[in-house]
Amino acid sequence: QVQLVESGGGLVQAGGSLRLSCAASGRTFWPYYMSWFRQAPGKAREFAAAIRWSTGSTYYADSVKGRFTISRENDKDTVTLQMNSLKVEDTAVYYCAAGREYYVEGRYNDATTYVYWGQGTQVTVSS
Repeated sequence: QVQLVESGGGLVQAGGSLRLSCAASGRTFWPYYMSWFRQAPGKAREFAAAIRWSTGSTYYADSVKGRFTISRENDKDTVTLQMNSLKVEDTAVYYCAAGREYYVEGRYNDATTYVYWGQGTQVTVSS
C-alpha cells in the first residue's frame, strides 16, 4: 500500500506563489507517474501537472503552463508543485496522485488511471 501526504496549501493573494509537496511512503513501486489534480467547488476534478518518474518528463494543463512547475526529489519519493502568478481561478483542493507508469502512460491527465491519492490540500487565492 502506498500513502501520499500533501502539504503546503494555504491562502495567498492573486499574483503570489505557493509550493505544494507530496511525500510517498509505504510499499512504493517503480516506475510510476506522480501528478497533481485539483477540484474547485461545484466542479469536476481536473488535471494540473504530471511527472514521469523514470525520465523526469513533465506535462501540464494549458491553464497552468508557464506558471506551475512540477519537480521530484528522487531520494525522498517526493514531488513538489511550485505555483507562481496565482490567479483567483486557481482556488481549489489540490490532490496528489500516483500510478504505475505502464498504466498511466499516454493518459496522465485522466484521473481514473491513478490508483493512489492523497487527502488533498486547500489552496485559496484572493483577489
